[in-house]
Amino acid sequence: MTNDTPARGADRPALVVGLLLLAVAGVVYYDASQQTITSNYGVGPTAMPYVACVGLVLLGLAHLFVAFRDGLPKPEAADRGALLWIVGGLVGLIACIALGAGFTIATTILFACTARGFGRRALAVDAAIGFVLGLTIFLVFAKLLTLLLPAGPLERLFL
Repeated sequence: MTNDTPARGADRPALVVGLLLLAVAGVVYYDASQQTITSNYGVGPTAMPYVACVGLVLLGLAHLFVAFRDGLPKPEAADRGALLWIVGGLVGLIACIALGAGFTIATTILFACTARGFGRRALAVDAAIGFVLGLTIFLVFAKLLTLLLPAGPLERLFL
């Protein structure tokens, strides 16, 4: 891939993203260090923020390395139609959960819209696949893990 970045100086987008990632890592580290919850059995609730912090630092340093080395490749133009389908699926998911339609219907909408956004044309088939996946996930969480996801009228039939 060719890069149209000038030979001198740093690639500005990569530099900004790298610095932002390091700043977020600093905030996560500070927040994790201020937690007062402790654990009597080894790994406590502060372990995961520290892991996330290490990941953010590694990503930030990688971006800084790329910024001073050869720069990021020029991104391709976004497909606005695909983005609209995916964003529409997310809006549908949030609306279904907020309005009480339940997890299965919300997952069906999200799956079908995302598949359409990725170029698949079989909307009804994708909705059926999303329905089966959503109901299966709901039942696994509800029956095996005893954790309730947002339940609507359909999910209440199985509870």
